[in-house]
Amino acid sequence: MKRILTVVIGGLLPFGALFAQTPTTNFNTQSNWSLHKKELRIGFGATQFNGDLGGNVGVGRNYSLYDLDWPATGVGGTLGFRYRFAPMFATTSSLNFFSLKADDQFSEEVIRNSRNLRFSSFNIELSQRMDLILFSREKFGSLYNLPGNYTLKSLASQYYLFAGIGIMYFNPKAEYNGTTYALRKLRTEGQEKAYSPITGTMSFGYGMRWSVSRMWRVGVEVSYSKTFSDYIDDVSTTYATAAQLGNDPIRMGLANMAPGNPSFAPGQQRGNSTQKDAFYNINVVVTRNITYKDYGRQRNRQTLKSGGRFKV
Repeated sequence: MKRILTVVIGGLLPFGALFAQTPTTNFNTQSNWSLHKKELRIGFGATQFNGDLGGNVGVGRNYSLYDLDWPATGVGGTLGFRYRFAPMFATTSSLNFFSLKADDQFSEEVIRNSRNLRFSSFNIELSQRMDLILFSREKFGSLYNLPGNYTLKSLASQYYLFAGIGIMYFNPKAEYNGTTYALRKLRTEGQEKAYSPITGTMSFGYGMRWSVSRMWRVGVEVSYSKTFSDYIDDVSTTYATAAQLGNDPIRMGLANMAPGNPSFAPGQQRGNSTQKDAFYNINVVVTRNITYKDYGRQRNRQTLKSGGRFKV
């Protein structure tokens, strides 16, 4: 995962060189961008949870890559539709499905490690975002490779930022005595009413992609998503009393995985309710252009106008 992030972050380096080029050449001023209005997307990748459980050395850090819990990396995927409605703007609708997990045993911070809580959750998110296309260039090769003709290769690249909102379903679970339990309905912090399994999300990130053919693109997207819930990991406030947990041994066992430790007695801090939970995504995304209308005719006309090179 560290190597993947290094490669992705390194991909930002070309931005300086791109911005130094002539704006009229690279920054979406051409009229033929409409040949790529509609695209289907499929992606897969990894997730990292940023909340009350797990983490790195020291006190938990919200909004920080330093507090990532590498052994608790999850997996996920995305299906979506992207509509480019202007040269520099597109909107993307996505259905995302992914796992999130964290475990105090992976933390090197003494208190969190001793707390010994853990969770995993399968999540489904429906999101809508806006893409700001910073740089886009397309070069299309010859449609036919005839003898004696020089054939240009199809080359493309695009760099963009995005931000959006969504709605997410989550269902935290944990194992106790060899059995896995759904935690929400157990109300492990003694709540009178179980928290909602639905939360809103706000996401932002960046992406880059390159062509593999005239109609296909492959790229990488990295995003950070903040939720409106502090219970993605089932941890938020303080430890409950046995009476609040109905003297139920299962609820009591899942509520406190370090019984007898005075640091985790009823009324002591169990989580940090002042910060909502969040997560990171890194996805490899494959895109298929489905803007078929007059594609070949417009492409050939633009190729002739540009002397054999077609840019979007």
